[in-house]
Amino acid sequence: MEEVEFVGEFVRVETDPDHPAVAVIRLDRPKVNALNAVLTAEIAEAATRVSADPAVRAVVLYGGERVFVAGADIKEMADRTHAEMLEYGRNLQNALTLVSRIPKPVVAAVTGYALGGGLELALAADFRVVGEGARLGVPEIQLGVIPGAGGTQRLPRLIGPARAKEMIFSGRHVRAEEAGRIGLADEIVPDGDVYRAAVALVARYAEGPAVALAAAKEAVDRGLETDLDSGLEIERLHFAGLFATEDQKNGMRSFVEQGPGKAVFNGR
Repeated sequence: MEEVEFVGEFVRVETDPDHPAVAVIRLDRPKVNALNAVLTAEIAEAATRVSADPAVRAVVLYGGERVFVAGADIKEMADRTHAEMLEYGRNLQNALTLVSRIPKPVVAAVTGYALGGGLELALAADFRVVGEGARLGVPEIQLGVIPGAGGTQRLPRLIGPARAKEMIFSGRHVRAEEAGRIGLADEIVPDGDVYRAAVALVARYAEGPAVALAAAKEAVDRGLETDLDSGLEIERLHFAGLFATEDQKNGMRSFVEQGPGKAVFNGR
């Protein structure tokens, strides 16, 4: 992978050498990528940068070959006060919300452990490619607390409230096979193939109509947060708005003149 425009203490943004439109947000805080204040801030910075970079058309979240994120840094938060944790939790939620609102297809490449804040980070992606040996869970209940970075909200929206409650109430780790069965994992591959499979999953969108993809993502995500009539209105406005783009003109002209699937999009 080649570095592009951001290098922090624990996070760097790289491009995949085979797919230059795919940016990789690479987490590297030994030994298990535990989320501390610095790593959280750098995730937010990386998400902001890839969101604004027109050369980036898709994104991979990757913690390395051995572990995605094993959870939050418990030592950092154990003795914090209620007031301090209000701010700490706000920063963590805000960082993951920035990830969830990257206006491009995003996949989490999950190896090893994705626990607590790690699973919550993976939930902020559009897709999750999971290694066969991975373990996923929200074990915060075993510490006397609950998930605080979206686990009680994004997990039930993804797998349903009853399954989410069982995972949250028990704090147990879910193996890859079960994650696939309940919809927590979109693709399960051998551990050594996770990164390449994740890149392949989002690279298919890198040449697509970027404005339309962003509109589709926002319509789905915002629609899930509201009632059906409001969601349909969000969809209608995005649909009509896309007729102001070059990609719509190119796409429909190509369809009429050459048939489906041959349009070349410029992302405008």
